[in-house]
Amino acid sequence: MRKVRFSNIDPVKTEKTLNHFKRWRQERARKLKLKDYSFVVPNVKPDLTYLDHNHKEPSITWIGHSTFFIQHSGLNIVTDPVWSGQMAMNKRLAPPGIPITDMPPVDIVLVSHSHYDHLSISSLRRLTGSKTLLVPAGLKAKLQMKGFFKVKEFHWWETATIRGVKFTFVPSQHWTRRTPWDMNRSHWGGWVIEPVTPEGKKDENPDFQLTDTPFTEVPHLDVPTDAPSADSLVERSGRPVVSASPTIYFAGDSGYFQGFKEIGRRFPIDVALMPIGAYDPEWFMGPQHVSPEQALQAFIDTGAGWFVPMHYGSFKLADDTPREALDRLEKGRETHKLEQERIVVLPHGETWRLSGK
Repeated sequence: MRKVRFSNIDPVKTEKTLNHFKRWRQERARKLKLKDYSFVVPNVKPDLTYLDHNHKEPSITWIGHSTFFIQHSGLNIVTDPVWSGQMAMNKRLAPPGIPITDMPPVDIVLVSHSHYDHLSISSLRRLTGSKTLLVPAGLKAKLQMKGFFKVKEFHWWETATIRGVKFTFVPSQHWTRRTPWDMNRSHWGGWVIEPVTPEGKKDENPDFQLTDTPFTEVPHLDVPTDAPSADSLVERSGRPVVSASPTIYFAGDSGYFQGFKEIGRRFPIDVALMPIGAYDPEWFMGPQHVSPEQALQAFIDTGAGWFVPMHYGSFKLADDTPREALDRLEKGRETHKLEQERIVVLPHGETWRLSGK
C-alpha cells in the first residue's frame, strides 16, 4: 500500500534544492561576521516547589525553544520535548529553564512535528511520569519502535479529552523529515488546550473551510536605532491575570498562512505561544517559519488575548539572532498599536501563573 505523504493547506513549496542551500551558504558566510550574539535570553531560578505541588492552577513555564511546561486542570503537560545541549554542530545558546532532572512527572506530551529541534527521543526518555504522547498522524509507529506505547496520533482538527482537558490538533504550514526516506511521511501542526465545554453547550466544530481571502504579504519592518531593546522587553515585570481555565494555543512551527484565521474562528484563545525565530533569510525560511511581523499578524488573526514568543534564543537554526527577533517583535507591536501587556516575553524558567494565584 502506498504510504501517505502529507501536504499544506496553502499552495506553497517548502522543499529546497541544492541551489537554494548553496545560495544560503554563500550569503551566510558574509552575514554571520556582522551578527551580534552577545544577547542571551536570561534564565531565572524555577519555582520548583510551586510546580511540584500545583495540582489545580494553570501556569506556563518556558523551558526554551518550543519546549514549555504547562499545568492545566491538574495535568502536567510538556510541548515539543528538547533538552538537548546542541543541535547539529551548534551548541545551545542558553540552558533550559528547568533542568530535566528537576522536572515534575509529566502526564501529557504534545508533539508538533518530527524535526529534531522539536522532538528529542533522549529527552522524552528522561522525562518521568505516565507520559501519554499526543502526536501528528504518521508518528505513532515510529515512536512505538522507540519503546513508547502510550501514543495517540491525530489528523488536523481531531481531538482527545483527558481528565477534563480537551486537546485539538490544528493546522500549521510546515514540513517534516527525520531520515532521508521519510519526507512528509508524518504530519505537522499546533495544539489547542482548552477546558472541556460545560454540559449543554455546543462543542462540535464545523467542517474546516478556508475563506477566499487572498494572502496578504506581511511587510518586513526596519528597526530604528531608538527602538526599545530586547533587554527591556524581557525585563518587564508583572504578569497579567488571564483565567482559572484558559484556552492555550501552541502554534508549533509554521509559515504564515490563512489557517491562523480559521483557528481563531474555532477557538476563544486566551494565550498564544507563537514562534518568532529562524526566519532569516526570509526568501529561504518564509514558507515554513514566520518572521516576527508575521507572527504578530498570526496572533491578530487568531484573536488571542496574549502572545508568548518562542522558537528563538536556544539554537542557531538560521541567520537571525535572539536580539533581532525581539527587536522586530517590539517594533511590530508598536506598528499594530498593541498594548505592551499583551506581549509576554518570558525568560527561561519563569512560571507565569495564569490565574494570578
